[in-house]
Amino acid sequence: MIPELSSAVWRKSSYSDGGDNNCVEVADNDLGIVPVRDSKQPHGPVVVFGASTWSSFTTAVWRKSSYSEGGANDCLEVADNHPGIVPVRDSKTPHGPVLVFRSGPWAAFLSGVKG
Repeated sequence: MIPELSSAVWRKSSYSDGGDNNCVEVADNDLGIVPVRDSKQPHGPVVVFGASTWSSFTTAVWRKSSYSEGGANDCLEVADNHPGIVPVRDSKTPHGPVLVFRSGPWAAFLSGVKG
């Protein structure tokens, strides 16, 4: 069921950088859901997250991959404690895109890397 959002008050995500590439808006409400949309398409599609899912995503605790050596070129960070998924990002652009893998394929990838 799609919630009624015609009276929603949208705000720029705190992860938007203030430049022309800002694209994420969030509507705060008391319905236990968090609607998210592209600010460049305000009448376009809306993705709706459960409040607890959104909270766990936005409060992710990132750690350097154990395969990063501590040098200037280290770039992989992983967020733990997300059941069924593994978020991965480039540590040099912490507010940039995040790749999200399902746990099974991620485990298979790590197994292959470890040899």
